[in-house]
Formats: sequence, structure tokens, C-alpha cells
Amino acid sequence: MRFVTYSHATGSGLGLQLKDGDILPLDSVLPAGVLTMQDLVAHYGTGFDQLASLAARAEEEMGEILPAKAVTLLSPFEETRHDIICVGLNYREHVDETNRAFKTDYEQPTAPVYFSKRVFNPIGHEGVVERHEGLTEKLDYEAELGVIIGKEGRDIPSEDALDHVFGYTIINDISARDLQQLHTQWYRGKSLDAFVAMGPCVVTADELPNPHDRGISCTVNGEMRQLSRTSLLIFSINELIANFSRGTTLQVGDIIASGTPSGVGMGLTPPRFLQSGDTVVCAVQGIGELAVQVE
Repeated sequence: MRFVTYSHATGSGLGLQLKDGDILPLDSVLPAGVLTMQDLVAHYGTGFDQLASLAARAEEEMGEILPAKAVTLLSPFEETRHDIICVGLNYREHVDETNRAFKTDYEQPTAPVYFSKRVFNPIGHEGVVERHEGLTEKLDYEAELGVIIGKEGRDIPSEDALDHVFGYTIINDISARDLQQLHTQWYRGKSLDAFVAMGPCVVTADELPNPHDRGISCTVNGEMRQLSRTSLLIFSINELIANFSRGTTLQVGDIIASGTPSGVGMGLTPPRFLQSGDTVVCAVQGIGELAVQVE
């Protein structure tokens, strides 16, 4: 199942994305109080049979179907329960390009490298990235597989980790590289307004049973910049969930950004940062494409 948060001339809300991209609004079949994607995850968790019944009921009643061209896909999560849990340096070649760009000497991590990303005004498919001209001159992109937790847990065994996943989305971890360097850590340079892009949908985990062999890519103005597979993650989704949950409770609705492969703007020779008017398209096989434009 593919769930979206959308806006349309007739209103906005949660919808089921059909195979042709059209949207079936869910407002008539959702339980009372389930208004947002966060509510949906909190209400159903990893109850995929219940979600399938909800989707089947919506298709059976077949209310007004909204054509894809008439709908704006918002960020699936317009608000998040916590900051996004981000994982840095989780592809070997990205470690190398980070060392070249920042003149650092990181080794391949022996434990996941975590940082958090503040979420305010997240943008969705075909949304606009705020340029923040005058604050950053080194605006960069990072295509990542996003993992949404659907079942609370602490000290989760690796072999059980995927049982705690509600679904997956695409995240563009937009970054101000000069602010990262200025403040000698990553939070500030990752957390400006509209520096999170998510979407175009959330694919439930039962429809993406193997997140570890998915193509992941990013183009800028049609030029391929990042091209890899999630099989090259240093720490798998299982390992990340198991490791982070040791002594720390992962809660329903938490989001993990699993890391980006090589090919980011700072890693190119010479570096090539985003400019006004650029179009960035991040893609993950089995989820789709997340396009944004720099204002």
C-alpha cells in the first residue's frame, strides 16, 4: 500500500496512491481522529492486515478519485514526533568523499554515526527548497532511504528489527556544507527551514519486504550524481534499529534516514553546489521519485 498526504482544490488529507498515480481520498473510511500520516502510523502501527482492509474498503466504496495531475503531494509527515534520526557515513565511498571535501580522516565506521535533523516545514514532491541566500553558499543534496517505525521497542534484536517498521519513504537530506564546517558538527547545517524533503509516498513494509537491495539515485537537472544500491549500506536497516534501540526506546512514528551514497555536490571535483532553479530528483527503487526545485 502506498499512502500519501495531498492537497487538492476540494481539500487535503490522507490518500491511497493507486497504480496509475491517481489518489483515492481516505477521509470517509478512516477512524475518528486519524487525520495525518502520524495519526495513521500511531493507529495502525504494523497492523498490515488492518491497513489492507482499510484500503480494500476505500476501493470498494470508490469515492471520488483525484487525477494525479490535479493533486499536490505534500510531505507525508507535515509534522514529526521527534527530530529525524540520521545516519552519517553509511556508504564506504561517501566516507571517502567526505574526507576529501572536509579534509578529515574518518575511517570506515565500526559503529553507526548518528546525528539529528530538525524538521520544520518539510517539503514534498515537486516542492521548493528554500535557498537561504546569504546564509549558505554551499547548498547540497543527499538521497536517502527513510524508515518509519511502526512498533515501539527497546533493545530490539537485529533479527526482529524489520518487524518494527511501518514503511519506507525517500528523504532528501538537504545540507548547508559551509554551516557544517563553521559549527564543527552537523546539526546546524542540516536543520534550516525546509531542509527536509520527503515523499512522494510511504510504502508499507509488507510491500517492500527486502529494503536491502534497492537502487538509490539522485539527479540534478537530469544529470546523474548519485547511483548506488542499499546493499552497500555499511550498517543495514536491521543493524541500525537494533543498535539505536539499545537503551533507547524507538517510538511509533520515529523516522530514520539511513545514509546517503557518494556523489553529493561537495564530493565532486570541483565541488558543485545547488543553485537557484536547479531541479533535484531522488529515487529509490520500489518507492518512486521525489523531485524538488531550488527557489
